[in-house]
Amino acid sequence: MTTEARPHPLYSPVSVPLAAARNVPSAPVPPLISPAGEPLEEPVHDTPVQGTPVYDAPPPGGRAAGRRAGHDAGLRAARRAGHPGTRTRPGREPGRRPRPASASAARPASAPRLAPGRLGDGIIAGAGAVALLWGVQARPSARLDVFFATAAHLTGLLAGYGVLVLLLLMARIPAVEHGVGADRLARWHSRGGRYTLGLIAAHTVLALCGYAVHSRTDLVTATGDLLGYGALAAAVAGTVLFTAVGITSARAVRGRIRHETWHAVHLGALLAAALGFVHQLAGPDIAGGLLTRWLWSMAHATVAVLLLWYRFAVPVRAALRHDLRVVEVRDEAPGVVSVLIRGRGVARLRAESGQFFRWRFLRRGLWATALPFSLSAPVRDDTLRITVKAIGDHTRRVRRLRPGTRVLASGPYGALTAHRRTRRKVLLLAGGVGITPLRALFETLPGGPGDLTLLYRASEEGGLVLRAELEAIARERQAALHYLLGPSDGSYDPLAARSLKALVPDLAAHDVYLCGPPAMARAATASLLRAGVPAARVHAENFGEPARA
Repeated sequence: MTTEARPHPLYSPVSVPLAAARNVPSAPVPPLISPAGEPLEEPVHDTPVQGTPVYDAPPPGGRAAGRRAGHDAGLRAARRAGHPGTRTRPGREPGRRPRPASASAARPASAPRLAPGRLGDGIIAGAGAVALLWGVQARPSARLDVFFATAAHLTGLLAGYGVLVLLLLMARIPAVEHGVGADRLARWHSRGGRYTLGLIAAHTVLALCGYAVHSRTDLVTATGDLLGYGALAAAVAGTVLFTAVGITSARAVRGRIRHETWHAVHLGALLAAALGFVHQLAGPDIAGGLLTRWLWSMAHATVAVLLLWYRFAVPVRAALRHDLRVVEVRDEAPGVVSVLIRGRGVARLRAESGQFFRWRFLRRGLWATALPFSLSAPVRDDTLRITVKAIGDHTRRVRRLRPGTRVLASGPYGALTAHRRTRRKVLLLAGGVGITPLRALFETLPGGPGDLTLLYRASEEGGLVLRAELEAIARERQAALHYLLGPSDGSYDPLAARSLKALVPDLAAHDVYLCGPPAMARAATASLLRAGVPAARVHAENFGEPARA
């Protein structure tokens, strides 16, 4: 493939609008209403989208490239639909015809959502309350041992509060997951973990120094003396466990260990939190007053109940209620399969396009790990569909699932939904298998001709997943669909700000939904900001590949 500075022919955007769209008479489109019940801000277009012509020659690789087992007829139809002079539309799954959404389409079921700003404000307010608790009890003194002890009390209280916040962020509370988003929660959890470990380390050093100065001994002797107290021994054990969690979470280590090992170490954080609680109840700041002890205990009890309910009880209840089972595993592309899962009353899960579940397949080699996969199609007929790329041991085992395999699913999670939309025009920007949540949104987001544009970045044509479905949706909805093909290290960058503005001239007027590999997502986000898209209108949920998943 050429690396010339000018765009390679493969980078020329391949747009797939309906051929008939060019002759559609102008007609006003009813105003779109956001899921919150407010009109979207973009003006209504009263002219049809022209778009770039479809392929005028067979795509590279020939008509046989990319056919899926069991769907040859549908793919042949998709290939024929890509050439002028042929009126046949791309094939579709039997009984799975894409339904174009419109202004009158049913809105997603409303669910409680906690905005990121409100959650952040609540966390900061809680830290302020803890600092106030310390300030009320602190006694000014010029003595060095008192200074060390007072500082140790503050860092200890903040560390205990930090542990509660970390557990709360990962409790999978629906209102938090749907409002804040799983990727943002993971980033906050990671950053908060570093702060909390720093506070634990500071508390340990300050407490040792304070005791050593008070008892006029060295640090080694002071350490031996303190370990004789039961509450302090519990604190040391908890600190060791928290340190192990921090080490295994570091990027340099996380990519080298198995997911089961990482998960087992993280479960140790629950024991560490319990040991830390025992230590805190024995400390003067908490034990000094009945009301303080009661409030601190209630805070821990509340977080414990939320963890048990949403991470254990809710998934078990859903498994018994919905009886999810694998009904089909279907090849989509080299190394990519779709898994169809059916159950009872699936609509009650209130899953929206763009969301994901954590799936636990009850078969050997998979039952111990909950794998996060997005829905790659809207829920229909009590059926859920995920599309999975094999990148490790677990994902390779997914393609060997058999019909009838029982499935435990917790969710739905994620905030990459229609509820984030603020503008009439929407750009969906996908990279690789990140197309899966955006494919579902491409079908269901309300809009008229020209309101939706999908840019799909892949290194080669064979890497385009769910291609026939995307083309069918684009033709039926009169939406623009562009494939951006070529190597990621080429001299021409199709995701550069200039390239994106050439493809989407009014880019700054769009909401952008972004999903792809972390490096691609970071580069695309930077380009979008340079192109004038406000950061508040770039909606992304991106997840790094789990180690050996």
